[in-house]
Amino acid sequence: MAQQPARTPWRERLPGLLRRALARPAHAAAPARPANPDAVVDCAVYVDGRRRPGRPHYTDAYAQTRRRRRSFVWLGLHEPSPAVMAEVGRTFDLDAFSVNQSLADGHRPTLQRHGTVTLLVLRTAGYVEHTELTGTSEVIDTGDVMVFLGDRFVITVRHGAAGALTPVREGIQDRPAVLAEGPWAVAYAVCARMVDLYLEVAGHVEQDLERVEEMVFARDRSADVQQIYQLKREIVEFKRAVLPLQTPLRTLTEPRPDGPPPALRPWFVEVEGQLARAVDRVGAYDDLLNSILQSRLAQLAVEQNNDMRKIASWAAIAAAQTAIAGIYGMNFANMPELNWRYGYPAALLVMATAAVTLHRLFRRSGWL
Repeated sequence: MAQQPARTPWRERLPGLLRRALARPAHAAAPARPANPDAVVDCAVYVDGRRRPGRPHYTDAYAQTRRRRRSFVWLGLHEPSPAVMAEVGRTFDLDAFSVNQSLADGHRPTLQRHGTVTLLVLRTAGYVEHTELTGTSEVIDTGDVMVFLGDRFVITVRHGAAGALTPVREGIQDRPAVLAEGPWAVAYAVCARMVDLYLEVAGHVEQDLERVEEMVFARDRSADVQQIYQLKREIVEFKRAVLPLQTPLRTLTEPRPDGPPPALRPWFVEVEGQLARAVDRVGAYDDLLNSILQSRLAQLAVEQNNDMRKIASWAAIAAAQTAIAGIYGMNFANMPELNWRYGYPAALLVMATAAVTLHRLFRRSGWL
């Protein structure tokens, strides 16, 4: 029987095993998902109304929602570039018209349906602090926010500095029962936030109106027409943000198969009531500003009339002196009192008497 060679102890074989293990090519690690673009303010996955930990890439977040029931992803964007918005559109299957529409601001508040995606457009508003109102003061800063609502996602695209949505996200996350209703809960929170901002801006504008009204009816009347026109332009811009939102909100309160779930309709009704308050206040401010403007224009007309009366009064006084001096400056040989010793002082006395008499008459009639 052949003798088997003795095995090398494992302690002696260990260095060789380590060298062979280190010499093997390591398997390439899976490429990491790139970070969210700078335009992404926040991205989160919500399951049963509660946020999952972390801030994943929106592609991974959307993939997670497809594997979980009662979940959706909320992607918040601020002034995205065309490249970023195009990639987002491909990921969430948004139509090209909506993607192009979301790249610019200045849209009218509206509610649109594009396939399985609902687009809600709202205007944002913010009050610009200023020490005094001038002919070029910016009083109200407006922008817009577009809300894309799908079955498993909600995308908010905001333009402008006003209407930041971070407080909206923080507030609705403290209400998991409402957030569990899905993407439409985010739409409700955004609408409620915008209407609250409208009421807040309306309160500040009311203070500006009170200051303008005081200046118009003060004794010195320091208010300038340019200031009133500037404030009116700002209020008109504010009206364009507030009034058109009534139609989309009214539509959201109606029972529709592609609308909010029944549990959220009472909340939208409440927001509609708040918006009605804002609409009434803005309309009242516009009417009040029209009255202030008309009053100031009437004051200017009265002031111009008073100036014309003063000019006419002094012209009449000067005309009396000119008439006397003109008559006695003709130097005809047979003029009465031409060679009188006291003719010159008498003429001056007549001129002075005529001036004083006319001045008193004009003062008594209110022309001077």
